[in-house]
Amino acid sequence: MIDRLDKSFHGKKVLDQISLTIEPEETFAIIGPSGTGKSVLLRHIMGLTEPDTGEVRINGVPLDMSDTEVGYRASMVFQTSALFNSLSVGENVALWLREKQVVDEELIEQIVDEKLNLVGLGGTQRLAISELSGGMKKRVAIARSLAVNPDLLLYDEPTAELDPVTTDELARVIEDLRSRVSMTTVIVTHDLNFALHLADRIAMMSGGKIVEIGTPEAIRSSENPTVRNFIYTTTKGLQGG
Repeated sequence: MIDRLDKSFHGKKVLDQISLTIEPEETFAIIGPSGTGKSVLLRHIMGLTEPDTGEVRINGVPLDMSDTEVGYRASMVFQTSALFNSLSVGENVALWLREKQVVDEELIEQIVDEKLNLVGLGGTQRLAISELSGGMKKRVAIARSLAVNPDLLLYDEPTAELDPVTTDELARVIEDLRSRVSMTTVIVTHDLNFALHLADRIAMMSGGKIVEIGTPEAIRSSENPTVRNFIYTTTKGLQGG
């Protein structure tokens, strides 16, 4: 649950009394134009940014990422994928496991194989990052996030810099994960069609505020002028419904 979250930078309010509830194992999308506070909100959910006022609660407990006994794991797929070019695909996926030394090397290799298979990249462990397409890099980043067995997986603009065909492939990967991995998913995106296809519910942000929350069907048929304008401009004239 996000409760009355406020955040300003250099005197400019970026988040303004944000409140919403995301249910366990829900796929929840946060949409809106660039610069409206979507990624800042995502960083608060992840615990990477401290709010000015308000709080994020997980299962009723205020978020404190410094607490090693928090009882759940969250992981983020960054907009740029944030892979290390000096490491192979398998080494990128295994990075957190090796750094934390949570399991032995044999099990690490099994986990890497499993997570790459989940995103349709089985057998690519030895490839260099430079050999991958943009869509493959996104999927490696997802596999790396899955390696920590997260309860909460967050995507920051996952379709950025992807062409329509690759975007569709990524949507299929994320959709397939819903039926194979038990976790809550939050997707921040300006790609309306991507959100409408994948999400159970969608929150529309504008000017640092949540202006509407609903199912994809409710968002499509919304009479809210801000939502209608976003639908109109992002679908080149298609007026929902």
